[in-house]
Amino acid sequence: MLKKRQIRGEINNLNKSLDSKQLDILFTEVQECAKLAVRMQKDIAVSYKTDGSVLTKTDLEISKRIINTIRELFPTCNVISEEEKTPYDVDAPYTFVLDPIDGTDVYSNGFPSFAVSLGILDNQRIPVGCMIIAPRFGKAKESLEIRLDPGCDLIIDGEIVNSVEENKDEVRQITISSKSQKFVDFTNYHGKVRTFGSSIIHILCPVVFPFIQACINQKAFIWDICSSHAVLNHVGMKIVYSDGSPLLYTDKMIIDRDVCDKTIYCGTDSGIKKLMKDLPMKVGKD
Repeated sequence: MLKKRQIRGEINNLNKSLDSKQLDILFTEVQECAKLAVRMQKDIAVSYKTDGSVLTKTDLEISKRIINTIRELFPTCNVISEEEKTPYDVDAPYTFVLDPIDGTDVYSNGFPSFAVSLGILDNQRIPVGCMIIAPRFGKAKESLEIRLDPGCDLIIDGEIVNSVEENKDEVRQITISSKSQKFVDFTNYHGKVRTFGSSIIHILCPVVFPFIQACINQKAFIWDICSSHAVLNHVGMKIVYSDGSPLLYTDKMIIDRDVCDKTIYCGTDSGIKKLMKDLPMKVGKD
């Protein structure tokens, strides 16, 4: 019992480094940036990174704003952004992981399925929090707002959601990344497939939408996964690689800013087992 109390005390002491009022300020900034993204979407100008991926002024503006806010509010914490190379301190209590616009390609086309995503890793590199705003994509409404402070309740659109009541073990409908047809064998799968163009939204869907049970996503960067991973962890779901091993946030992902090692499967234990059986990787494609 003493050991459990000590562990709980260590967690509580760690959580004190993220003051709730400061988190409120940060969440407000994320909300404002999501509104900015909506305003800028109509007349968006597109450029391309060296790897061929889409970049917009919105990505850069939101990245700058949120990084500056985090540095002001939480100076002892790390921040990793898709759009800016920042230093990483292995001894920092938390790491914020930012994707200013997840789904930049669909965003630049005017589609609604994009999100401003901020994940939170603890000092053991476990996803423990997030702030996600999809300002034009929601459940029977025009927006989706998710907040999970470390050690607190999961809030989705203003309501506490700490578990998923629907049966997610029987996989009949999934979300999947747009290039998966190149890598995944669909021969034995007879369910429905949804593709929205945002990894964050894809991974969230089994929690947010009652009739979507699981997700398959191709190799992705930490900012494409981290925030939604915290949500899945909180409700008892998980993310594993295509070989069944757990997704861990390695130096390769955090320090080198490289993609994860393999395609990921997301859902419940039983759901993932069924998913791997019905939708395995094509030979030599992972």
